[in-house]
Amino acid sequence: QVQLVESGGGLVQAGGSLRLSCAASGRAFSYYHLGWFRQAPGKEREFVALIKWSDGRTTYVDSVKGRFTISRDNAKNTMYLQMNSLKPEDTAVYYCAANKWGGSDPKNFGSWGQGTQVTVSS
Repeated sequence: QVQLVESGGGLVQAGGSLRLSCAASGRAFSYYHLGWFRQAPGKEREFVALIKWSDGRTTYVDSVKGRFTISRDNAKNTMYLQMNSLKPEDTAVYYCAANKWGGSDPKNFGSWGQGTQVTVSS
């Protein structure tokens, strides 16, 4: 398994931008699919975006399409989530996760970071 640590969260006004990072340690980072999830207070953890190791193909939840961009730098063992045009409803704790199968169900991801808080004020 890989160990994951998120950073880059914070407080931003609506319409602003943030870039989250997810640093990984452990073997074979480049052979894992990597995803971002978020969890708002009182809500279930939801899928945000995924990037595959094999071909770099990306998938997004509809609510962030056109605003968020997921990317990875295998040489640096790091994944990113560039978030633009942020909205108050994007407020949540954001988690990075890894697995070898892809998908969007949190239950299928065995490696998780500790989370980073993103707060968007109106």
